[in-house]
Formats: sequence, C-alpha cells, structure tokens
Amino acid sequence: MQTPSKSCRIIPILILCAVLIFCGCEGSEPREQVDDTVKELSGQKKVEQMDQMKKQLDAIQEKHADQLKQFDEKADE
Repeated sequence: MQTPSKSCRIIPILILCAVLIFCGCEGSEPREQVDDTVKELSGQKKVEQMDQMKKQLDAIQEKHADQLKQFDEKADE
C-alpha cells in the first residue's frame, strides 16, 4: 500500500485551519457570553468588583482627609 504524500495530508489540515479562523465567533455575542461566564466562574468578576470598591473607598478617604486638612487650617486661623 502506498502512503499518501505529504501535500495530501497537509491540504485537509490547511482547510480546517482556514475554516476555524474565518468562522470563529471572536467578538460576537456568544463569545462575549462565554467570556462573561468564564469570568464569573473563575471569580474574576468578584475580584474586579472588589478592586473597583477599593478604588472608590480610597477616593472617599482622600476626600475626607482633604476636608479635615481644610477644617484644621480654618481652625488655626
């Protein structure tokens, strides 16, 4: 029996790669849903929410510190 030549084996692989590249769902709504589900299951969403809350708390603390400085400066005058 003869084995198929290398080009005969490569052609189906190239066709499969082309189909996967051009028919992928990258950027589409199902892909976004999959990404969202993966983030939720991996806990990344919670981490992002906690980071956002931390930034908000830092901003609030900074605002309060500025207000206290202004209050102290007015009290010293």
